[in-house]
Amino acid sequence: MKLKFLPVITSLVALTLLTACGNESVKSGDTASVAEAMSLNNEDLYEVHHDGRIHIFDDRATYESFLEVGETSFRKVHIGEGPKGETLVFGLTNEDKKKTSGIASMDMYHGTLEGATPFYGEMRVEGRIFVFSSLAEMNNARLVGEVPLRYTEIGAYPNGETVVYALNGSNKSVKPVAMIEQFHKMNDL
Repeated sequence: MKLKFLPVITSLVALTLLTACGNESVKSGDTASVAEAMSLNNEDLYEVHHDGRIHIFDDRATYESFLEVGETSFRKVHIGEGPKGETLVFGLTNEDKKKTSGIASMDMYHGTLEGATPFYGEMRVEGRIFVFSSLAEMNNARLVGEVPLRYTEIGAYPNGETVVYALNGSNKSVKPVAMIEQFHKMNDL
């Protein structure tokens, strides 16, 4: 009768040892290899505010597809959770559609994941395209509804949209050439 449970006990011991070994590498300070193996996808964020909804993307291709079609194949919807009661719609990639956590757009929006350095953000609101070089500036603009320090190009986008580059205390008195170049590169201008 004791031999019947031997395979089960052996499996449990092996699983315990593997788990202990896996945790040991993280405890010993070898977090660099773990971080390299896992991409945070926090270097860019895109938003489109339209019809009482805020559409949020961490993937440029999904964002561009949304701009063309007006929908995304996969999404997570949070009704009434925006700053002014808007519905939040997180556009997902095929890889993210089954996840319940670890989605960069959701984590950055909710403040549980910081933006990378360098960072690129776009927010489209009422015929304006806001461009950001930090997630903190993007979050502030979303809450306040405006960008206090900015460089504006009226009607600069091919469809006549005004482009607003968010500035900060360190670059408020110079033309944001690098941001303008990045915006043009990202939008094939």
